Amino acid sequence: MKIKLLLLILFVQANSFAQAIYEDERYVPETDPQVLQKLEEWQNIKFGLLMHWGAYSQWGIVESWSLCPEDYGWCERKKGENPQNYFEYKKEYEGLQKTFNPVNFAPEKWAKAAKDAGMKYVVFTTKHHDGFSMFDSKYTDYKITDPNCPFSSNPKANVTKEIFDAFRNEGLWTGAYFSKPDWHSPYYWDPYFPPLDRNVNYDPELYPKKWDKYVDFTHNQIMELLTDYGKVDILWLDGGWVAKKSEENIQNAYKGKLAGASSGFIKERTVNQDIRMDDLVAKARKKQPGLIVVDRAVHGKNQNYLTPENRIPEKLLPYPWESCIISGGGWAHTPNAKYMSGRTGIHMLVDIVIKGGNLLLNIAPTPDGKWQQGAYDLLAEFGDWIKVNGEAIYNSKPIAPFKEGNIGMTQQNDGSAYFFYLAAEGQTEMPSEIVVTSNQPAQGAQVSLLGSNTKLKWTKKGNGFVVGIPKSLQKNPPSKYAWTIEVSQIKK
Repeated sequence: MKIKLLLLILFVQANSFAQAIYEDERYVPETDPQVLQKLEEWQNIKFGLLMHWGAYSQWGIVESWSLCPEDYGWCERKKGENPQNYFEYKKEYEGLQKTFNPVNFAPEKWAKAAKDAGMKYVVFTTKHHDGFSMFDSKYTDYKITDPNCPFSSNPKANVTKEIFDAFRNEGLWTGAYFSKPDWHSPYYWDPYFPPLDRNVNYDPELYPKKWDKYVDFTHNQIMELLTDYGKVDILWLDGGWVAKKSEENIQNAYKGKLAGASSGFIKERTVNQDIRMDDLVAKARKKQPGLIVVDRAVHGKNQNYLTPENRIPEKLLPYPWESCIISGGGWAHTPNAKYMSGRTGIHMLVDIVIKGGNLLLNIAPTPDGKWQQGAYDLLAEFGDWIKVNGEAIYNSKPIAPFKEGNIGMTQQNDGSAYFFYLAAEGQTEMPSEIVVTSNQPAQGAQVSLLGSNTKLKWTKKGNGFVVGIPKSLQKNPPSKYAWTIEVSQIKK
């Protein structure tokens, strides 16, 4: 019993330590003035779109991960003729290139919906871990523009270019998701050796020439994206296990794995995979000055912002960050996906923004190149709400204590402050009074409700204030799910 208790204590401590590393200690500030300026602009735009799309979408499975030999339930092989035979499955999976034909691909429609929803940037999966390039790379045949792919004859076959052009035309920033590991490349998973886990399947230190070929291949593909596809604002690199390992990083990786382990089985090794990020970033910024680089989950100066995945931190964080969140189904296409409600999405956006972060909301295109109607419906809900409340979201900064009960808060540089009343499930009418205990309007400040021209009466209450809501507004609020009180100036 004492041993079990000790193991439980160690597990809790390790988990707490791993979270502390991620959220408090694992950020190295940028020094490039152009990047700092770009980061500040990025922190002001708050809301972006992530899209996972590839040949795997035809099977409606998790992207890439069924190729990984690690034993996770969520990446179990369930499709294909022979999922029980790994090597046959991999051939069949990679054969999806020959049937991928998204003839209904219309990125202009996606871009318009994203803009109308209030999104300001897009991050698109140009290549996931499986190595299938969704752009016209000259360094591989495993791509959407290869003659083996039926969509290659379509005028819009270079889908990355089409997506970037369409979203730029609507005024959105563009970001290139790119996987550092490539499970198709013979320089990463050498066919001589079986893959052991997500890592390179040989020792780069024993085969340095082979590893050099992989580094060159990776750099070349990334530089293609930064040279031939117009202005790129964000390089969003996934696969944080592909990194140079210092002793500190090895120790922290081990502690992180311990924190997430449910048994003594550690599912991945720590392998030194020096992808020469400093050199890559220097080259990248010669092509794209001020480029934001997100080397996800790799401690160091090349991770310009952090990316908690499918979760929202509990507190305000002191560095640039973005929660990437699934809107419905999985990261990749899920047949008949159930999307989050408008209320859930809007409350999520508020919760992230009041803590100083950005929301990157994932939508997965279908195999034939469309979005499911649920995605459009959700974005329409965002758009209706943003039209009324956007001034409390964009360009805003957190204000202490950032939240009390169901009220979140932000401020603008001009001294104005905003208090979001987050409605309960099913609540359609505003309360007669809204009470804020932590902040108070300055003498002579005006108080109003976004979306209404009515000036609201308020009274002091301790260190806070009480706002009265007229009956006309109670029954007919200007938006759904969350209502925003604006205070022209708060007391210092």
